[in-house]
Amino acid sequence: MSDNVFDTLKERGFIAQVSDEEALRKNLDSGTVTFYIGFDGSASSLHAGSLVPIMAMMHLQRAGHRPIGLVGCGTTMVGDPSGRDEMRQMLSEDTIRANGKAIHAQLDRYLHFDGETSLALDNADWLLPINYIQFLREIGCHFSVNRMLAAEAYKQRLEKGLSFIEFNYQLLQAYDYLHLYQNYGCTLQMGGDDQWGNILAGVDLIRRVEGVKVEAMTFPLLTTASGAKMGKTAAGAVWLDGDLLSPYDYYQYWINCDDRDVGRFLKMFTFLSMAEIQQLDALDGSEIRQAKQVLAFQTTRITHGDKAAEEAQATTEAAFGKQGEMTESDLNAMPTTPITRDRLAQGISPMELFAEVGLTASRGEARRLIKQGGMYINDQRIDNLEYSVNEDSLTPDGILLRAGKKKYHRLIVE
Repeated sequence: MSDNVFDTLKERGFIAQVSDEEALRKNLDSGTVTFYIGFDGSASSLHAGSLVPIMAMMHLQRAGHRPIGLVGCGTTMVGDPSGRDEMRQMLSEDTIRANGKAIHAQLDRYLHFDGETSLALDNADWLLPINYIQFLREIGCHFSVNRMLAAEAYKQRLEKGLSFIEFNYQLLQAYDYLHLYQNYGCTLQMGGDDQWGNILAGVDLIRRVEGVKVEAMTFPLLTTASGAKMGKTAAGAVWLDGDLLSPYDYYQYWINCDDRDVGRFLKMFTFLSMAEIQQLDALDGSEIRQAKQVLAFQTTRITHGDKAAEEAQATTEAAFGKQGEMTESDLNAMPTTPITRDRLAQGISPMELFAEVGLTASRGEARRLIKQGGMYINDQRIDNLEYSVNEDSLTPDGILLRAGKKKYHRLIVE
């Protein structure tokens, strides 16, 4: 395998479709390429599914190319119909702008924006001031409605209804690419495979307006071996924001992944060499746990830093009893929820508590956990549906809840 970063991305499973593979490989091998990926501003944090484009950007940046982390505050005000059965919720401009700032701060941890070799931009800066009539005359004239309606994103929505505001989305995303080409020399747009039609629209617009050939590349839309969407669990999204999901819980997501996903995740979500990954992927039986520990540590350090990864690893090992009693540092690193003494005095169903802190997705799932022998409180297995958590459950370290062998949560009295 050559040292070309295109081949690296291909070998690691990042590439779904490319506009011109030979041309893109040549461009990446012959000089610095400015490239961009757009991130939606509909939430204040990205989640683990966003790591696919982020890691691809990091590989390209490490190879000497220039990333543009584009937050789409302007396009978020319209709403992307791709992959949606109905129109997205309309958010206020203030909310979208605040989300955009938070996402740029997250991306900065990975891409280290300096304004020259890496750029953080917001398409609201050029989309919001647009003169609508002028935009229709200069940009809309290059789009065929028949061709747009043939795009998969629009075809899927026609039966249930496609709003006119959403119909404009492809024009705006294509205009983003044109703007970035004209102002920053951007010649590569990347995104999820559901964005293929929108990205090609930008390629075509630049060809029509500027007479220049630029490139497009998409990533596969990942699901786990069990069929779940990447970055989603029964308890909710696997957020990259440490305030929304603790580094410990983030570590747990990776260490508890399906055995069948370990090799693929090591390729896509770590920077380990392929030789190291192949060795880890060859492990079998109980030894797979070693590969998962490496995966969890590497992914956590990339997102939350070395210290957080080390604390999450130590807490996990202490919780498994590999290092004896938990230290104060181990306990502090564990996800924690405060509870009032008055509430404890009244007694609380463990099913209610486990659902409340996210150890199970619902009370019904917590009930099943008890019946299967997988619920523990202070390392005592709970097999009685009438069990009550109360003041007698308190230890000097609080109350330790455990679901199965791997998921912990700590309650402390306020």
